[in-house]
Amino acid sequence: MNWTPIILTFKLAFFTTLILVIIGIPLANWLANTKYKIKPVIEAIISMPLVLPPTVLGFYFLLTFSPSGSIGKILNDLFDIQLVFSFSGLVLASVIYSLPFMIHPIQSGLSSIPSSLKEASYLMGKSKTTTLFRVLLPNIKKSLITGIVLSFAHTIGEFGVVLMIGGNIPGETKVASIAVYDEVEALNYAGANMYSLILLSISFVVLLTVYLINGGYLKRFWE
Repeated sequence: MNWTPIILTFKLAFFTTLILVIIGIPLANWLANTKYKIKPVIEAIISMPLVLPPTVLGFYFLLTFSPSGSIGKILNDLFDIQLVFSFSGLVLASVIYSLPFMIHPIQSGLSSIPSSLKEASYLMGKSKTTTLFRVLLPNIKKSLITGIVLSFAHTIGEFGVVLMIGGNIPGETKVASIAVYDEVEALNYAGANMYSLILLSISFVVLLTVYLINGGYLKRFWE
C-alpha cells in the first residue's frame, strides 16, 4: 500500500486548518459583533460550500485560477505562481470550502457570551484584541475545538473540489479520497478498502474526540 496519499491528506488538512484558525477567529468575531447590513450577505457567501455541490465550486476555482483565467493569469505572469494542479491550489480551495465549518461554531460561541463580559474587559483598559484572545476565546473552548476538529475532518474527506482544482498528480495532489477513486476504477477493491478503512477510522476518532471533550466525558474520566 502506498502511504503517500494518506500523508498528503494529513498535510493538506493541517495547513488548511491552521490557515482557517488564523483567518476564522477574527472573521467569526466580526460576524458575532457587527451591526452592518451587509452581514447576511457575508454569512451567505461563507455558508455556500454547505449547499453548493463541490464540483461546482471546484469548477469555478479552475476557471478563476487557471493560467488563462483573470486572477490565474496575473499570478502566473507577475509572480510565477500556478495554483491549478498544485498543492498550494489545494490548500486555497480547501480553506474556502471548509470555511463555514470553522466560522459557524466560533461565531455561535462568541454570540452566546454576555456583553457584560466584554464591557468589563474594556473598562479595565483591555484592547479589543486582548479581550478577544484573553477573555472571550478561553470562554468558548468547546466551540473553538469543534471548529478546528470539524475543519480538519472535513478537509480529510474532500473529493470533488480537490479533484477539480488539483487533478490526480502522485505525490503532489493525489490525496486519499482520490486514491480510493483510482483504486475502484482499477477494480482494485482491496486497495480501495484499505484507504477507505483508514479514512473511516480517522474520521470516527476525530469526531468522537469532539463529542467526548464537549460532553465533559474526558474530564470526568480523569477525575
